[in-house]
Amino acid sequence: MTSRWTGGSLRRTTRQQSGAAAERDARRYLEAAGLEFVAQNVRYRLGEIDLVMREGECLVFVEVRYRASSRFVAPLLTVDRHKERRITQAASLFLARNPRYASSPARFDVIAIERAPDGHTGIQWVRDAFRV
Repeated sequence: MTSRWTGGSLRRTTRQQSGAAAERDARRYLEAAGLEFVAQNVRYRLGEIDLVMREGECLVFVEVRYRASSRFVAPLLTVDRHKERRITQAASLFLARNPRYASSPARFDVIAIERAPDGHTGIQWVRDAFRV
């Protein structure tokens, strides 16, 4: 069942719940790989960053892509130039509003998560997936 905003109460749609679960999975995966959490769901009018992590001195802006199935299109293929531009604009705003990170090297990673009908979860991490 899909829920929506009603009567001023906050209820998430099934899609939003799946996206939030994928972001939690991605964060755990990256933390297990040694990255340090900085921020999540950083939203600006120009774009959004799903996760901001640190790997050593490098600030890592992470786009999380989730698909229940890659039957129609693989999650990695859904990050196009338009999406890259929105992420990089949001990253610029994040750096402007968080000057302590302004001198840190940065990169853009993509985490693709697919859930198979049998419940198996596949995670693919593409480091330095695109550049500004």
